[in-house]
Amino acid sequence: MSARISVTAALVACALAGTAPALAGAPTTSSPTTSAPTSGSGTQDPRVSQKVNARQHDPVHSSDGEPGEVAAPYPSFMRQATTSRIIRRQVAPGVQFTRWDQHDARGPIRAYLLAIDPTRPGVKIDLATQRRVSDTAPVRELIGHDSAVAGVNGDFYDIGDTGAPLGVGRDRQRGLLNGRQVGWNSAFYLDSHGTPEMDDLVLRARVAEHPGLPITNLNSPFVKPGGIGIYNSSWGRTAGYRVTDGQRKHVRVVTVRDGRVRSSGTRLKSDKGINGTLLIGRGDGANALRALKVGSRATVGYSLPERPQVAITGSRYLVKDGLINVVDDREMHPRTAVGIDHDTGEVLLLVVDGRQKFSRGYTMVEMADMMIDLGADDALNLDGGGSTTMVARKSDGSTGVVNSPSDGFQRSVANALEVTYTKPR
Repeated sequence: MSARISVTAALVACALAGTAPALAGAPTTSSPTTSAPTSGSGTQDPRVSQKVNARQHDPVHSSDGEPGEVAAPYPSFMRQATTSRIIRRQVAPGVQFTRWDQHDARGPIRAYLLAIDPTRPGVKIDLATQRRVSDTAPVRELIGHDSAVAGVNGDFYDIGDTGAPLGVGRDRQRGLLNGRQVGWNSAFYLDSHGTPEMDDLVLRARVAEHPGLPITNLNSPFVKPGGIGIYNSSWGRTAGYRVTDGQRKHVRVVTVRDGRVRSSGTRLKSDKGINGTLLIGRGDGANALRALKVGSRATVGYSLPERPQVAITGSRYLVKDGLINVVDDREMHPRTAVGIDHDTGEVLLLVVDGRQKFSRGYTMVEMADMMIDLGADDALNLDGGGSTTMVARKSDGSTGVVNSPSDGFQRSVANALEVTYTKPR
């Protein structure tokens, strides 16, 4: 990807080129949605109060499962965009914020970009979470723990049940917090040298004395059928049979503490503190755990390939090696994405408002096309819908939400990508 001269130049290029190319998305039965109800409280959106079972499908657009308004099928040559109301300012040295409005035949959108130079002294990108993997909070609260200057919402999560993120999460200070062997591995990460990368990150976990155990999950919302999940104090309090999708038969839990098996049983308890490590098996995984006898040695270990400093996953890659990697050009939603410009080394955090009159939202293809126009060689789709939130330090020095979340308030989410800045000495 050729170097991006400036954000403004990229926006002009985007306006001249139009937005997304007319790629055919899969047929959909989605119907248009109305504007989201607003609320001044910090409570969970009542529209998602019912359980959204993220285990039975892979959410593509948003954790809330809301259907998106269907985009008008204008061909790309009829969708030349005009850009206006560009606002640019420095959030911190090496962190540039831009907001702009754009309009094409499909309607208006409002977009927000954080362009981050991770090589700038004092600038760091990290995962932001609550103390427990299964706890959620608004993005502003999550990034506030580290006094971050900016951040966006992160991974999709089990919004109607455990609250835990669906994929992989690694924090600079706390290490690997959650992960999966299969199913949710498309990741943005900083490698062992701090270089931003995008590739699949697959959980590697084992019990040294029993290397054949089928360990599939670490602190995940559910244990894969036939597999074994690891749960430790980073998870929070036990979730009982929620982590087995309600399965009560052919289930086993083994407690490991100080390198030895302390207990083994078939009953999962709820709302209990975790002292040590729990190995929870389903089906064949439960049968395999019978080999761990009480009092025997058990050394549990887990890691990620590439030894990343920071990692987070999303639903799918929007862009890979400069090429659009998605085909859905129909459902419009609020969107959040992270991209990498490998020429400049910049990390791009992009948010597009949606489900509102002034901003219709973007399709997956439109989001990918915008990322390419901004200079991204690789881009990953993060959680969208009501989760889409950008927080940044404002011109008056305060830190607050700079976009317009579609719920009318900040939704509590599982994690975020944050940017911190410490003035070099």
